[in-house]
Amino acid sequence: MDKPQPDIAIVKMYAAREEIYPREIKGRYASLRWICLWLTQLVFYGLPWLNWNGRQAVLFDLGARKFYIFGIVLWPQDFIYLAALLIICAYALFLFTAVAGRVWCGFACPQTVYTEIFLWIERRIEGPRSARMRLDRQPWNAQKAFKKGAKHAAWAILSIWTGLSFVGYFTPIHELMGEILSLGLGPWETFWIGFYSFATYGNAGWMREQVCKYMCPYARFQSSMIDKDTLIITYDHQRGEPRGAKGKGAQTGDCIDCSMCVQVCPTGIDIRNGLQYECIGCAACIDACNSVMTKIEAPLGLIRYSTERAIMSRLSLPEMRRRVLRPRVLAYTALLAIIVVAFLSMLAIRTPLKLDVIRDRGVMAREVEDGMIENVYRLQIMNTGETPHRFRIAVSGIDSITLATPPEVDIDGATTRAIPVRVRVNAGKGAHGSNKIIFELIAVDNPAVEVREKAVFFVPR
Repeated sequence: MDKPQPDIAIVKMYAAREEIYPREIKGRYASLRWICLWLTQLVFYGLPWLNWNGRQAVLFDLGARKFYIFGIVLWPQDFIYLAALLIICAYALFLFTAVAGRVWCGFACPQTVYTEIFLWIERRIEGPRSARMRLDRQPWNAQKAFKKGAKHAAWAILSIWTGLSFVGYFTPIHELMGEILSLGLGPWETFWIGFYSFATYGNAGWMREQVCKYMCPYARFQSSMIDKDTLIITYDHQRGEPRGAKGKGAQTGDCIDCSMCVQVCPTGIDIRNGLQYECIGCAACIDACNSVMTKIEAPLGLIRYSTERAIMSRLSLPEMRRRVLRPRVLAYTALLAIIVVAFLSMLAIRTPLKLDVIRDRGVMAREVEDGMIENVYRLQIMNTGETPHRFRIAVSGIDSITLATPPEVDIDGATTRAIPVRVRVNAGKGAHGSNKIIFELIAVDNPAVEVREKAVFFVPR
C-alpha cells in the first residue's frame, strides 16, 4: 500500500507587485493633506526665487563654502548650527511620533506629497479608480497610448521642474536658468537635475507605496517610539464586528464590509486588521468610513484617531487626552525645548566676525631699526555678515607693543581676507622666549562687532 504523500507548499521568494488603485476621497483629513501639500510645495518651489539683500534668500553655495539662509550666512566653521538644526528635526520627529504616530508620513513626507500630486495627475487624465483599472486591463490602442503618454509626459515635466528647483538651492536659480537657455549647463548640474528628476519620477510615479514599505527605515523603527497611548488610526472592533450588510433582524456591527477603507488606502492595507507597519497615517480610511457612516446614518468614528488603550478600555476623549502627557512625551518635549532655546541663543549671540592668527614660520623674530624686535603674522579675517565694515586692528600683552602696519582694513560683507601685519616691541621688553599677546579686531562703525584672538610673540635671547 502506497504511503500518502505529504502536502508540498511552494513558497515564492519574490512576488510581483500588485497594482494599487487608490480611490479619490473627500473629507476633513483629505483637505488637511492638500493644505500641507500646498504649503510644502510653495516653500520648496518658491524659496529659490525669493531674493534677500540682493541675492537668493536660501542658497547652499558649496563652491564658495557659504550657506545663505535669509539674513544668516553660515560658513564651514558654523557646522555646529547645521548639526543643531538636524538634531532639532530628529527630536521633533520623535515627539510627533510618540504623540500621533506617523503623522509626518501621512501629511508632509515628500514621498507622500509627490505621490499625491502624481495620483491627482493620473486621475485627471485617466479617470477615477474604475476607469484606470479598465484602462490597464484593455489591450493597447490609440486612446490608451494617448492617455498613458499624456500622463507620463505630465509626470516628466513635473519631475524635471522638481529637479531644477532642487539644484536651484545649490546653484543660483537665475544663473541656472540662464545656463539652460544658453545650453551651457555644467556637468554636475546636469547630473543632479537628471538624478533628482529620475528619483521623483520613479518614486512617485512607479514605486509609490513600495518606498514606504520596503525602502524607508522609519517604518521599521517607528514601533520603538509608540506605545498604548499614542494616537494612531484605529478600527473599533467592538463597535464594528461582526461585519455585514444591514438588514431586518441582522445581528451585525456598524461595519457593513463595503471595503471603502481598503480602496482609498495608498498602501493597499486593511486597517480593520489592526495597526500595520505599512500604514503611513494619511487618514484616508477615516474620511472614507465617515462618508459611509453618514450615508447609513450611523455615528462617525468607526475608524478614527485613537489609542490602543482608549479602544480596549473604552476611555472617553478627555481621559484619552490626559494620557497624552506621559513621561515619554514630557521627556521629548523638554529635550526639544532645551535644544531649541540653546540653538536660538547661539544664533542671537553669534558674532559675525572671525579671526585666525598665523605666525610667519619663516622668521621667528628679527631685530629692526632702533633695536626693536619684530614678529610677522598673517591675520585671516572673516566677515561672516553681509555688511561691509572697516576694522581697527589692535594688539596688547607686552609693554610698548605696537603695530608697524596700517591699523585699519576694509572687509566686504561675507568675505574672507588675509592681512599680513608686523608687530614690534622695544628692546628689553618682554621675557626671552614666548610671550602671550592678544589681537583685537573692532568694527569702526559698530564697536559691538569685535573679536579677540590669542597669539605668541617671540623674543630671542
